[in-house]
Amino acid sequence: MTSRLIVSDLDGTLLGSDHQLHDNTIEVLRALVSQGHHVALASGRHYNDMRVFRDQLDIPAYLISTNGAYIHAPDGTLLSATHLEPAYVETLIQLPRPPQVRLNLYRESGWYIDADAPHLLSLHASTGFRYEVVPQAAMDADGVGKVLYIGDPAALAQLECQAQEAHGRSLHITYSTIDSLEIMAGGVNKGVALTALLEKLKLTPAECLAFGDNLNDTEMLNLAGEAQVMNNAHPELFDRVSNAERIGHHGEAAVARWLAKRFAL
Repeated sequence: MTSRLIVSDLDGTLLGSDHQLHDNTIEVLRALVSQGHHVALASGRHYNDMRVFRDQLDIPAYLISTNGAYIHAPDGTLLSATHLEPAYVETLIQLPRPPQVRLNLYRESGWYIDADAPHLLSLHASTGFRYEVVPQAAMDADGVGKVLYIGDPAALAQLECQAQEAHGRSLHITYSTIDSLEIMAGGVNKGVALTALLEKLKLTPAECLAFGDNLNDTEMLNLAGEAQVMNNAHPELFDRVSNAERIGHHGEAAVARWLAKRFAL
């Protein structure tokens, strides 16, 4: 049997509509690992947020967090970390934005936000991951894996243009949802992290199966030999990923159903 690397995004892909793992998903991934396959979770979420799902799966899963800024081994060892230049972070912190747009920093130590936003915590209800409110003027620009703006899409589009004008060539700018603008260091994305992980496992892209639903999955899906895009995916993703198969809805555990059929479980 040829071992494969199965890598999946979380929200909108592997997780259900309640942002939790379906029992069938847990069962299928455990069965695949028992057959000698490898599993990785790849998300814009913070490592401290993602590791709860790894623990629930109870398998030796690699974690690609913060859109590729960090890679952790199954035992929690940090394999790589790529931070934004502090000067670029300072610029991004100071960009003018409407008061309703929340500024977030994802650091190795946790999640900083510029003002209280309780509605954002529903996404993390099952993991208990929470932000720390830090006023903009007190935010530390060192050790930042991602700058995240959350708010009105029109306002985010303006921020994206301003970030591009300021440091565009040195940044990787993407969206995880229509109201979440995510900015990492240039060259940081899920695809680059996946390339490093494949090299570590001595596997080729052809031996990788990837699942995703949003624009921050583009590079990962284009790299994988078998790319699956969720039926609920961002409409633009289907145009950005070549040779992808459209599968079911994340709310129906479509990844698990597809894998069970693909590997005849």
